[in-house]
Amino acid sequence: MCLGIPGEVIEVLADRPDLAKVDVSGVKRAINIGLLSNDKVGPGDWVLIHVGFALSKIDEDEAKAALEFLESIGKAYEDEMAALRESMIE
Repeated sequence: MCLGIPGEVIEVLADRPDLAKVDVSGVKRAINIGLLSNDKVGPGDWVLIHVGFALSKIDEDEAKAALEFLESIGKAYEDEMAALRESMIE
């Protein structure tokens, strides 16, 4: 099962505008925001992330509801969080 996980943008990297640092349930990672070129993304925005890529911009209420649901499904959410922790963007 593949999940999209909400993350809050902390900063867009100045030297790499296609990357942003996000907080996903306490895990802080750099993710690729290049697929969102039509949506301006900045600190405080929420994005839906899958394997290191932001797929869409979402609002905070939608992000919180999605996190609550994901946490309730257990193993699939834990597996997706493990994949996020292990993903590296160089």
